[in-house]
Amino acid sequence: MSYTTHAELARTGAIAFAGSPIDRADHIRTNKEKLGELMNWRAKVLLLDGLLPQIDDAGGLKWGTFADIAEDAEIVFLGMMDDGSSEKACFAAVPDDGATGPAYAMPRAWQAIQQLSPPDLAIYGGARSLVDWHARHRFCAKCGGSTKPAKGGWQRDCENCGAQHFPRTDPVTIMLVENEGRLLLGRQPRFPPRSFSALAGFVEPGETIEEAVAREVHEEAGLRVRNVQYIATQPWPFPSQLMIGCYSQTDETDITLDVEELEEARWFTREEVQHAMDTIGSEEGPFNAPPKAAIAHSLLKWWLEKYA
Repeated sequence: MSYTTHAELARTGAIAFAGSPIDRADHIRTNKEKLGELMNWRAKVLLLDGLLPQIDDAGGLKWGTFADIAEDAEIVFLGMMDDGSSEKACFAAVPDDGATGPAYAMPRAWQAIQQLSPPDLAIYGGARSLVDWHARHRFCAKCGGSTKPAKGGWQRDCENCGAQHFPRTDPVTIMLVENEGRLLLGRQPRFPPRSFSALAGFVEPGETIEEAVAREVHEEAGLRVRNVQYIATQPWPFPSQLMIGCYSQTDETDITLDVEELEEARWFTREEVQHAMDTIGSEEGPFNAPPKAAIAHSLLKWWLEKYA
């Protein structure tokens, strides 16, 4: 039996927003003199419309120069990228406002996700999370004073008390739950009609990934799981989550639904999951499977291959 491992999922680009071709070049971030030298007309500046990507005529990310952004804009250093002829420094400007709603409420963002190539999607995802963090953290959480970018934009320093602040990533477990060849999938009230996905929830302070999986499944569906396994992770820039894909098993079948979190949860056979994955975008399957950009899609594909 052979199926895709988590390492193969990341390497093949099956995980959206992973695999950026930009070298983050930490040695340059901390070198103000070198960073200043790179901020010239040769540099590439990722052009954004707020937090949305601008798309060029070829359907890829649109790049410009420092002449294309406001002179007083805060700038972040994304890293170095080889464009085939030379290595160029890549930057992005911080927008005036940060994110105000979830990903599903951003049709233009979803359109870009479907359009961009895997490398461009990874670049955009990293840049979006970083500039969004800057836009929402202009004041110190310790004293309330103004903060300013430091370390090429990978840090903010308080101008009043000197506290240092760093871009955050929020860990979220997203898990398959299996019982004798069937998968538990649920739908939240905000999901489109007929859409089901893997259960998910934030990792809380003081717990392991395995404990978070067990707690979330028990809270949302009333089931106790065992044999929790890590499968793959995905950066999810809406605004800055790390989705930790896992697999677990349970000996229980009776679902006790947390109606505050889920509208419905059901068991699906392998045949039903396969049919749904084969008919994404149509109304033919038993349910609407997660889109390819979501790690839940990769987890379902992994599970189907596991039993192929």
